[in-house]
Amino acid sequence: MRIVFMGTPDFAVPTLSNIIEGKRHEVVAVYTRAPQPAGRGMTLRRSPVHEVAERFSIPVYTPKSLRAEDAQQIFCGHKADCAVVVAYGLILPAPVLAAPLHGCLNLHGSLLPRWRGAAPIQRAIMAGDTQTGVMVMKMDEGLDTGPIGMSETIAIGPEMTAGELHDAMMARGAMLMTRALDALGDGALEFHPQSADGVLYAAKIDKAEARLDFTRPAQALHNLARGLSPFPGAWFEANLGKSAERVKVLRTRLAAGGGEAGVLIGPGVVACGEGALELVQVQRGGKAPMSFADFARGARLEPGARLA
Repeated sequence: MRIVFMGTPDFAVPTLSNIIEGKRHEVVAVYTRAPQPAGRGMTLRRSPVHEVAERFSIPVYTPKSLRAEDAQQIFCGHKADCAVVVAYGLILPAPVLAAPLHGCLNLHGSLLPRWRGAAPIQRAIMAGDTQTGVMVMKMDEGLDTGPIGMSETIAIGPEMTAGELHDAMMARGAMLMTRALDALGDGALEFHPQSADGVLYAAKIDKAEARLDFTRPAQALHNLARGLSPFPGAWFEANLGKSAERVKVLRTRLAAGGGEAGVLIGPGVVACGEGALELVQVQRGGKAPMSFADFARGARLEPGARLA
């Protein structure tokens, strides 16, 4: 089949690579976000998907929007049998959705209809879900409302972070999409409507959510910290000299004990509104990640210190 691939970040790279290297389907065009300023020099940096496409000499398109008629005409001109969409970042209007012979297939990181929307990986962990999955969905004009062609379940371990789940989904999702495309090419891919029950929306992460409020239960804070690790990172403040400093928390575990919320009651263990939380790995601004023990030693934080 003739494939148009639409994606931007690292998450999309294994899927594109699998399709190219499988050689059963031809990727005739790649759509990705335009190069963005990055680094200290703010030089323009191409997306990871852009880099892969260039390496294989595949034409790359970076429109700011697909709503304009000329952009839609260019898209239709590819005469694609199918478009594959993986974390692209732009809305696909109806004429684009309808252009490929078999429509547009999206790789989504949840078990739909649970966690439709922008941040399904983070929201699943923050909610304490014990499983999630990847799904190949035929896109329609709704927000992740299209029928499902294939799915695979992924367990969420009690200490799994969003970064670890992201990597698991990235690999499993690439294989799932490859199988779905092969089945589609054979005329064997069947789509089934999503259930009307169990709909939840995975809203974008708001910066205000990232602060660790130690008056909350330890389990909720553990889920928050791992759901936001490594980015954007949950955080607390502590007095580390003349003023309070924000410290990012990358890894935690539940601990025994209790006491006044926000007070260190043992090495790395902070009392919460219910139970206690062990801070395992943290990161100060501009520094590399470190164990909480090394951080506390350098910051001279001892049991009795207050975190906020």
